[in-house]
Amino acid sequence: MEQYIVSARKYRPETFDTVIGQEALTTTLRNAIAKNKLAHAYLFCGPRGVGKTTCARIFARTINCLSPREDGEACGACESCRAMAEGRSMNIHELDAASNNSVEDIRQLIDQVHIPPQVGRYKVFIIDEVHMLSTAAFNAFLKTLEEPPTHVVFILATTEKHKILPTILSRCQTYDFARMRTTDTVAHLRSLCEREGYEADNAALEVIAQKADGGMRDALSIFDQVASFTGGHLTYEATIANLGVLSQDYYFRIVDHLLAHDIPQCLLRLDEVLATGFDAQHFVGGLANHLRSLLVCRDEQTLRLLEAGESVKARFREQAARCQPRWIYRALKLTNDCDLNYRASRNKRLLVELTLIQAAQDEDADAGRSPKKTLKPIFEAAANAPATTLPTPTAQPTATAPQPNVSVATEPPATYARTPAAPPPTAAARRPAVRLGQFGPSIRRGAQAEATPMAQQSTVGTPSVAAAQTNRPVTQDGLDYAWNEFAAHLPQEETAMAQRMRGLRPMLVDGGSAFEVVVAGEQVKAYLHDMAQRIVAHVRSRVGNAAVEMRIRVAEAQQAQKAYSRQEQFKHMSERNPVLLKLVETFALEMA
Repeated sequence: MEQYIVSARKYRPETFDTVIGQEALTTTLRNAIAKNKLAHAYLFCGPRGVGKTTCARIFARTINCLSPREDGEACGACESCRAMAEGRSMNIHELDAASNNSVEDIRQLIDQVHIPPQVGRYKVFIIDEVHMLSTAAFNAFLKTLEEPPTHVVFILATTEKHKILPTILSRCQTYDFARMRTTDTVAHLRSLCEREGYEADNAALEVIAQKADGGMRDALSIFDQVASFTGGHLTYEATIANLGVLSQDYYFRIVDHLLAHDIPQCLLRLDEVLATGFDAQHFVGGLANHLRSLLVCRDEQTLRLLEAGESVKARFREQAARCQPRWIYRALKLTNDCDLNYRASRNKRLLVELTLIQAAQDEDADAGRSPKKTLKPIFEAAANAPATTLPTPTAQPTATAPQPNVSVATEPPATYARTPAAPPPTAAARRPAVRLGQFGPSIRRGAQAEATPMAQQSTVGTPSVAAAQTNRPVTQDGLDYAWNEFAAHLPQEETAMAQRMRGLRPMLVDGGSAFEVVVAGEQVKAYLHDMAQRIVAHVRSRVGNAAVEMRIRVAEAQQAQKAYSRQEQFKHMSERNPVLLKLVETFALEMA
């Protein structure tokens, strides 16, 4: 039985003409050989599986060919070419720097440098993964690399050029290998199918090429895997099933639902994807790539950036014609943010669902800006349902909210000797805003709060439904709720003031016709006085009383908190509990 050889080794290029996707580079090397202008050191760098080591071997065989052809290729028939083809040539030395990266390994290589070749003109040393050499090994190699014997050529190969010392780079001619284009990979796989007698769909080969991500060796390995799975009949369905690739149809259907603002269908399609075993982040990444393909399809100049077959390109063009550019920009921003926040999110499925909801709803944002952060009602029932968070009475047609009447007290009333400490906020006081900063959207209360942002509700002179009822009694709970709600919705530039407001508690006075805020100093009083009209307008709209007033005063000296020393604290505690004095005497304790 003939021994099986994988395609990556069986069909490894043996001449510059058979190298795929590196035409400019191979032409340069071939011209240098033909004109006998060879450097003593070369650096081949680029992604994995694009032909760096293969080109190094072809280069080594060509420069040692005893009768090279006029086009710069090796003849393949001389003794040197046959020895290299059979693996018995002494003129090529390959070193794996990943496992031979010490100074001692480099010294052994340097000892071999001085031995001249027995057949041919050059001794070629190919050092693969050269970036794995240690710093000491690099330094030991510098002198030999700079001035090697005339019969020596070094070829260094690496996938991480940035890890190589600048002193090494300056001594080499650098050749950057490019990633394989999808069209080149598909054409090469098609030729292999003809040689092996396989039947393959173009869509299946395109999936393999995209899965390889620009590496020909990876494409050949995946090709062998799919060919074994399908028995030589490579279909699109069998290929995506074997490789675990989500079908492109899902993304086309999802985008159709997003354009139709059909949120329930979007969520159902996501559920189908997750039910098949795919990860949600994999789905988000694929959707982002699909949106990017739609973007490049809208312009003939950028259409070449889409690496796909003609049938797939036609389908992308049809769907891209129905997408506005600003919607694509917004959807790309949403999917990219979702991908960035996915790892840190605790409820990952909810994060993806929120992304789809926003992409289906945000249709009026300006192009190029961040998406709006307000979630509209998803279903009609939610849109038509009345808000139950805060009861809002019907406005009278003739009622008009009066201007807020704010009084700043300069003398504290005698009836309040001390302002009671603010109790912990109740459940109602903590309810105003639910922020999902990690997800992006801010979920507001009810349909009315969604239609009218908090910044507009708190402005002076804006009539509200609740403000029209002037006879509604004010309760302390309602006042606390309105106060904390106003502080929670202050903009980011007023964060410091929001924190101060949370530390204060307004108290009802004069039978509920006014509320008083006691502050610690004149500076805080001035800040509140500047915001008084906004605060009063918001409180009136929330408590349903258009006549309630606000008073601000500075706490008296006896109301201010005094910083007691440790001795004073201990004295106060011992007066309340004499056992502490006995404890100090028994153990001879001293105050630190």
